[in-house]
Amino acid sequence: MRVIRRGTGSVVTWRRAQMILLSAQGMPVAKIAEVAFTSADRVRDVIHNFNNDGFDSLYPKYAGGRPKTFTLPERREIKKIAKSTPTEHDLPFSTWSLSKLAEFLVAEGVVDDISHEGLRVLLREEGVSFQKVKTWKRSRDPEYAVKKARALHLYAIADGEVVPEEGEPEIVFCLDEFGPLNLQPHPGRQWAERSGKHKDPEREPRRRRRATYTRPHGVRHLFAAYDLGTDKLYGHVKPTKNRTKFLEFCRYLRTLYPAEVRLAIVCDNFSPHLTTKRCQRVARWAETNNVEIAYTPTNSSWLNRIEAQFTALRYFALDGTDHARHKEQASMIRRYIIWRNRHAADEKLRDIVNRANIA
Repeated sequence: MRVIRRGTGSVVTWRRAQMILLSAQGMPVAKIAEVAFTSADRVRDVIHNFNNDGFDSLYPKYAGGRPKTFTLPERREIKKIAKSTPTEHDLPFSTWSLSKLAEFLVAEGVVDDISHEGLRVLLREEGVSFQKVKTWKRSRDPEYAVKKARALHLYAIADGEVVPEEGEPEIVFCLDEFGPLNLQPHPGRQWAERSGKHKDPEREPRRRRRATYTRPHGVRHLFAAYDLGTDKLYGHVKPTKNRTKFLEFCRYLRTLYPAEVRLAIVCDNFSPHLTTKRCQRVARWAETNNVEIAYTPTNSSWLNRIEAQFTALRYFALDGTDHARHKEQASMIRRYIIWRNRHAADEKLRDIVNRANIA
């Protein structure tokens, strides 16, 4: 019973103990085989060995030396099964735990035996971790394939994978608005002394953030653009976001390169970015200033590479802050952008961007 409750150590020992316990409770061999996901002959062998050797039969007779190194096909199969769902294998649960996965691998004959910690280490080495399932919203844009292909083609030009043909953009910006920027305490992490029995009575109290607050000062919006070719971020904080402010920021981006260099600006389908029958300002400006406005499909913000830059901006400049004025918050964001452009190769920055970047 203790072996069953602990659920640690060898999976083979745990499975053998489970079979013996079920047999002692009067469960027939066929039912035990069904519960343990094994054959009836295997159950009979385990019970027979226990009757002859007692508790010693529960423990596998391994040779000494280092643990067995799994072969490449075994590792690939373990990784493949771990990334699948248990329901794909006709099992009555939706998520793999280490114990369930290890038990299934042994029952299916993928490996002779594997401990929970050994399985954890193997999956970590294979780049597999236990992650939260995220939401996904499918785009219903009728031009989804065309818009996606155009955005990816522009990214290939910016990355140097494709040579732009005559008349195609040479410089590619990813543009979007970040916000609304509120004056409120933002959650974050900090280094602090551990709580416990031996804490220093004279230590400074851990910094806290306000639990209650009001927001009477309105909001601000960050217009930001990411230059894929130079790996630089540009941003202006504005009190509102409308077509006029959008075009103001686009004019600023246009001044960064000579007029004869064609630009492409990738943005989403927010109404101030679009050209409507009643307002052709964006289309006229783009045509006059040698600029292509490329739109991502609806509900496909992940195609805009600036979203990953916003993840890093939130982590470095906003998490854990509680600004009293918009001027302070805007100054923090501007200072971060300056730092980010000077330290684009920062290891933590690259890690956050790479994990957040899908397109």
